[in-house]
Amino acid sequence: MHTQTGRALDPTPSLPTTIRSISTEPQMSEYVLLIEDDHRLAEMVKDYLTDNGFDVTVAHTGFEGIDLHTQHGFDLILLDLMLPDIDGLEVCRTIRAHENTPILMLTAKGDPVDRIIGLEIGADDYLPKPFEPRELLARIRAVLRRGKADEASETLRFGRLEIDPSSMSATMDGKRCDITTHQFNLLSILARSAGRVLSRDMLMDQLKGHELEAFDRSIDVHISRIRAEIEDDPKQPKRIITVRGAGYVFAREQD
Repeated sequence: MHTQTGRALDPTPSLPTTIRSISTEPQMSEYVLLIEDDHRLAEMVKDYLTDNGFDVTVAHTGFEGIDLHTQHGFDLILLDLMLPDIDGLEVCRTIRAHENTPILMLTAKGDPVDRIIGLEIGADDYLPKPFEPRELLARIRAVLRRGKADEASETLRFGRLEIDPSSMSATMDGKRCDITTHQFNLLSILARSAGRVLSRDMLMDQLKGHELEAFDRSIDVHISRIRAEIEDDPKQPKRIITVRGAGYVFAREQD
């Protein structure tokens, strides 16, 4: 990584403790998991990405990273190949066996074979160390854009519930749900963040890209109407669950 003055950024004592953002582009918060065993470098990368609108969680070992991703889920993973407990390629293979979360590998190795293997087992891109912060940011945004483009046409399936972006429709047991376009957008946002608690403010923020006609009143009203279509018992929901004082979570699995 390079500083703003162009010097290479790597974990040496001469590095500054933080790297300030050089981008003023507004960002909707994306959740990034950084798996990096070098504590100082991890903090610098975290500071830089946080300044650029990302919400960053750091894991210093491979197993910790796998556990965090299993528990919380992330929009993107920055994965160092050289970790103290498990090879980064194995971390990539383990995560890719269960999730399609975009993975950007960070490697200090000069052997291109490692990069080729990483891409072959499912990594989306790689960036050799030392790297410039602006390039890291550009790579992250490019990987996220590609992921969102793929998601835009992918039908989401959760048991009896199917959400089809191409037709802007949702079905339960093959029967079309009677929901508005606005409610479909809300359902899609919740489903794409399955397992993650989303506050009302976060939902409103993500809905800014859509026509907000009906959302100037209450998210809760629309959640109730969606529940009426997708829950067996809307009064005791098992798919879209209220987390008191926090927001809503879309359950990956139902009891």
